[in-house]
Amino acid sequence: MNPQIKADLLINEGYAQIIFHNPKGNSLPSSLLNEITKSIISLNHNDEVKVIVIQSEGNVFCGGASFDELANIKDFEAGKNFFMGFADLFLAIKNSPKLIVAKIHGKCVGAGVGLAAACDYSLASANASVKLSELSLGIGPFVIGPVLERKIGLSNLAKLAIEGEWLSAEWAFNAGLFSRITFSNEEMERDIDQIIKKFLTANPEALKELKNTLWKGTENWSTELEERAALSGSLVLSPFVKDFINKFKDSYK
Repeated sequence: MNPQIKADLLINEGYAQIIFHNPKGNSLPSSLLNEITKSIISLNHNDEVKVIVIQSEGNVFCGGASFDELANIKDFEAGKNFFMGFADLFLAIKNSPKLIVAKIHGKCVGAGVGLAAACDYSLASANASVKLSELSLGIGPFVIGPVLERKIGLSNLAKLAIEGEWLSAEWAFNAGLFSRITFSNEEMERDIDQIIKKFLTANPEALKELKNTLWKGTENWSTELEERAALSGSLVLSPFVKDFINKFKDSYK
């Protein structure tokens, strides 16, 4: 993996931080998805860690799927495996006994919106606008769909998916995607510290049962997300998608 594309795992007193970075807009290639997923799973049996914070470096929280990798997908299995990377990440968050907090400091695109929705609590900056561009790309938000529908409802998912426009942090908060909005770096750091301290002083058994309650009704997700990854893996091979990706990449040369 490119050393600039990384997911650092930091263990603090009672909580862990997963800090990811990709110089290309914090987009998510398979290697980075796998690193984040492995970090979450590795913490499941660490009794010293009660809370996991997922955040990124740079000015953008997450740019969604890696267009470089999407452009190089040549067959159905490769396509399905790529989208299973997102499915595996969401399932790791769902299945983790830890409460997982997203610390969102900038724009969220595509799968980045799904990541924000998958976390149990999302603290966002006021400039953290959200956008789903999958429909214009030609694949649709299929793997992230269940994650978003669970958090913001079908009508809000439809608005994001169909309009494909930037929506504000205020909209995301009102829709239920963001748990809280902050208006300065100082406020964000203060609020994240308060949330972590609140979780660290809570009864661990109560936190575990809260997590189970929050994810009730998702027991069939392993099958559903795999089916959706297969659908996306098929669609990404279409000439429409290939043409869109090539034109998008050419526009940044």
